[in-house]
Amino acid sequence: MDSPAPETRPDPRNPRAVAAHLRAAALAAVDPARAVAAALARDTQAGTLTVAGHPLALDQFDRIFALGAGKAGAAMAQAAEAALGDLSTWQGGLVIVKDPPPRPGPATIELVQAGHPLPDARGVEAAQRIGALARAAGPHDLVLVLISGGGSALLADPAPGLTLDVLGDVTNRLLRAGATIGELNTVRKHLSALKGGQLAGRGAPATVVALILSDVVGSPLDVIASGPTVPDPSTYADALAVLDRYELRGDIPVAARAHLEAGAAGTIPETPKPGDPLFERVITHIIGDNRRAALAAVEAARGLGLHAALLSTYIEGEAREVGRVLAGIAKELHAGDQPLSRPACLVAGGETTVTVRGDGQGGRNQELALGAALALDGWGAGVAVATLATDGGDGSGDAAGAFADGTTVARARAAGLDAQAALAANDSFHFWQALGDAVVTGPTGTNVNDLAFIIAV
Repeated sequence: MDSPAPETRPDPRNPRAVAAHLRAAALAAVDPARAVAAALARDTQAGTLTVAGHPLALDQFDRIFALGAGKAGAAMAQAAEAALGDLSTWQGGLVIVKDPPPRPGPATIELVQAGHPLPDARGVEAAQRIGALARAAGPHDLVLVLISGGGSALLADPAPGLTLDVLGDVTNRLLRAGATIGELNTVRKHLSALKGGQLAGRGAPATVVALILSDVVGSPLDVIASGPTVPDPSTYADALAVLDRYELRGDIPVAARAHLEAGAAGTIPETPKPGDPLFERVITHIIGDNRRAALAAVEAARGLGLHAALLSTYIEGEAREVGRVLAGIAKELHAGDQPLSRPACLVAGGETTVTVRGDGQGGRNQELALGAALALDGWGAGVAVATLATDGGDGSGDAAGAFADGTTVARARAAGLDAQAALAANDSFHFWQALGDAVVTGPTGTNVNDLAFIIAV
């Protein structure tokens, strides 16, 4: 980890140190174990479990078990076991994760590592086991579903007649075309067996409690991990429209296209829609999101004496162009003391996309920072844009983001690096690695989209 503990007080006139401090504060605010523990309010004397204002009498359940998928799955599973594991009705469970846990996992919940962002055979096998466990639940059982970012790929669940290779091909084409997470998940839900409310359908008539750590801009429940426990407002026709938008319908595997077209024609049942009675016994609750992390960073900046505010948690668009825009805001802070007087910090959150044209290595946060660096060239060390993928992984490589200031391009030139060429090749990873300004946190155990810190001192 390159970030200091949140209580460490850095020099508020040092943008690099400020950015590290804000990273730590933001990540601490969305620690998944704390979030799960807070969400499962258990009253041992009354024998109740209250989730999102819904009290549940624990003695009504014959069995309680946990299922889930996501990058924060290990920590969420540990917290769930700590909250409920002493009950005689507790059955443990199964959660699919991207990385092995940084510490020993829960004793009663099996953690299965699978592929992300492209699904793999491990995810398929684990998803089939999750589907079977949910189907075995009865009307007097409680199914705790733990969902976090990455869950859509990790819960690799091809619909009948489709294969993992088909899902991987469609996912890869959409990612490379620059599709948003909402567009990607609209398609995946209709090529899947558990997404789009279908996991809740498998679990009915059991009581289902889903705890969600959101990694989607605006936290729409039907988009996060492709909404396995909530109604799906999208249709097969919507999925085809996404493919047509990127001119991919004719390029995806024939089996996928045939499946979607059959669904649009009504020969394959739709995913469960709003109003379906199967959701009457389903509670879905967001326990952490990008806004919570961003506001924690704002408060941390204020604690250092900076004038700070939240810019937005709805930032989307092409990463390099968003970087130029954030650099423009940084310049205004520095040159005009607007919209805040210096020293100042604006925090932005969301999720950008990268249209891949080159053959380099990188990720959206690193590319955003590179776009910002080019726009900040010549503005000095007092103005900066720092980026962070809150899960610790930004595309390929081991970087979570990068730190760019008004000296970045000049320092790169002196080191024999060409920032513009790196951007053209989508090779931000090697650029930041060579310059020494990559942000490397390692897996953080959480995932709530991306953050950018715009700093002017």
